Amino acid sequence: MKRILAALMLCLTLCFIFTSCKSWGDAPSFTFYDEEGSATELSSLLGKKIVLNFWTSWCPPCKLELPYFEQAYQEYGDEVEFLMVNLTGWEYSQDDGKEYIDETGYTFPVYYDLYDEASEAYEIESIPWTYFIDENGNISYKHNGMITYEELEEKIKNL
Repeated sequence: MKRILAALMLCLTLCFIFTSCKSWGDAPSFTFYDEEGSATELSSLLGKKIVLNFWTSWCPPCKLELPYFEQAYQEYGDEVEFLMVNLTGWEYSQDDGKEYIDETGYTFPVYYDLYDEASEAYEIESIPWTYFIDENGNISYKHNGMITYEELEEKIKNL
């Protein structure tokens, strides 16, 4: 019995170590749209480090963390692809996300999930959600809820 418990504890410890270390697997691809309606596939960005954030204009935690993304974009935008994806289907109208960005003056690239493809691919049930995707297309870290600038910077540096 003691051996079984010891083996079980070892298995649980190893599972914890391996699931908390590096990768949650392949990042699902989806189509996202820029302000002009041009479509891009996430899979086309393979080979780049990606910070993928899902947000809406009515979400208070989203609004609170967006300045951190702006700061990180200014600092790391040359080495990391920032995909700030507005969950357009979750907005009151399709223009809400764009209007909010125009009002606030953020300069990071904003994209739109016009057909709920991204929210379905990532099974988004609450927001904000942030994913950190390495050059091989693996999710190296995911964060549900508002992220601090320190967490954002740490995860970017670890990509």
